[in-house]
Amino acid sequence: MNLTVVTSNPHKAEEVASFFGGTLTVTHVALECPEYRDDDVGKIAMQKAEFAWSALKTPLIVDDTAFSISALNDFPGPYAAYVLRTLGNRGILKLMEGEPDRDANFETAIAYADHRGIRVFKGRIEGRIVDPRGSCGFGYDPIFEWKGKTLAELPIEEKSSISHRARALGAFRDWFLSGDREREDR
Repeated sequence: MNLTVVTSNPHKAEEVASFFGGTLTVTHVALECPEYRDDDVGKIAMQKAEFAWSALKTPLIVDDTAFSISALNDFPGPYAAYVLRTLGNRGILKLMEGEPDRDANFETAIAYADHRGIRVFKGRIEGRIVDPRGSCGFGYDPIFEWKGKTLAELPIEEKSSISHRARALGAFRDWFLSGDREREDR
């Protein structure tokens, strides 16, 4: 089976392909979706899926991710990509200087679109903000620690099995491969 992954971020497409590890053939389409805004990543992913479906007319998935830091009132939340581009990890660490509460989380929403409509699947991982470590991954991975290691210290295969994106993809995969989507046509 083939799965089209729509993202302008090739690292995300690589994680999705690694997650499925040959179970599905993953095709990456680098379609630039509009930057929708909402406090709920599920709603943002749904809007991206509507846009991508209208452009491509092929079954596909898109995602959106929030990176929330407790001490910063869950900032940057669903604005994580913009904040990463403008402040970077160094800026986040500057905002966290002297802050004892280092709790943070990632939440990803995967939206699947086909001729029947759109379904959203979410995944979340809890961790903490630390000084940068590791050379794998991308984005906030070097400063997000989960169970003693940053996501940037994990090989892609391991990260692809435990991350927020992996948890959302797992929920999607379970539904997608279960046959439930075929039963919905009847």
